[in-house]
Amino acid sequence: MSGTETASASLFTPEFFQDPHSVQAALRAEAPAREVVTPHGHRVWVVSRYAEAKAVLADPTVRKNRASSGAATAPDGAPDLSRHMLSMDLPDHTRLRRLVTRAFTIRRIELMRPRIEEITADLLGRLSPGDKVDLLDVFAFPLPITVISELLGVEQEDRAEFRRYSNALISDSGPEEAQATVSWMAAYFTEMVAAKRADPGEDLLSALIEISEDSDRLSEQELVSMAFLLLVAGHETTVNLIGNGVLALLTAPEQLERLKADLSLLPAAVEELLRFRSPVNMSTFRFTTEPVVLGEVTVPAGSTVLVGLGAANRDDDHFEQAERLDVTRPPSGHLAFGHGIHHCLGAPLARLEGEIAFRSLLTTYPDMRLAMPASDLRWRASVPIHGLVELPVVL
Repeated sequence: MSGTETASASLFTPEFFQDPHSVQAALRAEAPAREVVTPHGHRVWVVSRYAEAKAVLADPTVRKNRASSGAATAPDGAPDLSRHMLSMDLPDHTRLRRLVTRAFTIRRIELMRPRIEEITADLLGRLSPGDKVDLLDVFAFPLPITVISELLGVEQEDRAEFRRYSNALISDSGPEEAQATVSWMAAYFTEMVAAKRADPGEDLLSALIEISEDSDRLSEQELVSMAFLLLVAGHETTVNLIGNGVLALLTAPEQLERLKADLSLLPAAVEELLRFRSPVNMSTFRFTTEPVVLGEVTVPAGSTVLVGLGAANRDDDHFEQAERLDVTRPPSGHLAFGHGIHHCLGAPLARLEGEIAFRSLLTTYPDMRLAMPASDLRWRASVPIHGLVELPVVL
C-alpha cells in the first residue's frame, strides 16, 4: 500500500468533526494506518485500530521531540512551549516526569476532593430545575478551569481570557492565529512563573519551582512549558469528559436509568464514557525514526503520525460491541489517556472530577434532558479534541 494510493485531503472536514466515529470506523475497516493530508497540507499517518495504536504509543522509535526525530521544527519567531513531558523522549522525559510527580502526587489530588465537591455544589446550586442552560458554559467548563487554576495559582480574573486562547489553540486555526495564541500563552506563563518565584504560595506551580532532586531543578523554560501543559490539558480533557459524557447518557436513556439506580457503577461508568466518546480524539504528533510495521502497512521512517485514540476505543476487535455505551462494562484498557510513558499524568484528577461531576448532576438534576435534537448539536473543529461547541439542556 503506497502513500500515493492512500493519500486523501478529505479526512479533517466539517463532516469528520461532526461525526468522527463513522469516518474512523471506515478507516479501521480499510487498514490499521492510512496516510492523509491535513487541511494545511501536511502529510500524516493516522493509526485507527486498537492493537496498532497501543503499539505505536509504546514504540521507542516513534518520537515526540521534533528536533531529535529530524522532523521540521516550529517556525521562526514562535515561542517554544515544548519543554514539557508530552514533547520529550527518553531520557529527558524520565527526568521531567520524576521532578513533576514529586509535586503533583496522588495524595495532593485526593486532598482536593472536598474542594472539588464544594465547587461542584456551588455551580449547580446557582441553577434551578426547569432552567434551560448551556451545560458547558455553566458547569462543564467552570468546574475544571476553577480546579486547575486553584491548583496552579491562576487568578480568577484571567480564566475567561485563558478559555478563549485555549479554544483557539486546539481548534483548526491558521498558522498566524496559532502563533499569536502561543505568543500570548508564553508571555502569560512567563509572567506567572516570575510572580510565583517572587511570592510563592501553597499552589502546585510554587511547588514545581521549589522541587529538586540531587540538585536538579526545572529550568525557567521547563517551568513555563509545564504550566502551559498542565493548565491546557488540565481543563480541556475534563470539560469534554463531562460534556461528551452527559450527551452519551442523555442519548442512551436505558444506560442513564441504570446508572441513576445504582451510583456505585460510577467509577466504571466514567471509564466507559472516556472510552465511548473520548475527549481526546487524536494524539499529538509523533515522528517515526525507523520504519514501523503495523499489520499489512509499513509507515516509513521520517513520517508524522497521529494515533486515533477515539478510533481505537471503538475497535470491535478489542471491545465487545464497541459502538454501544454500557455503563456496566468492566474497564478494559481504553486509550483515552494514552499509553506508555506519555500516559496522562493528570488522569487521576480528571477521573476524580468526572466522578464528582456526574454524581452531583445525576442526584441534583435527575430529570435533565437535551433542549435540542442531538443531531443538531455542533462539534468543535479540532483535530486533537472531540468536544461540543455547546450543550443546551433543560435541568
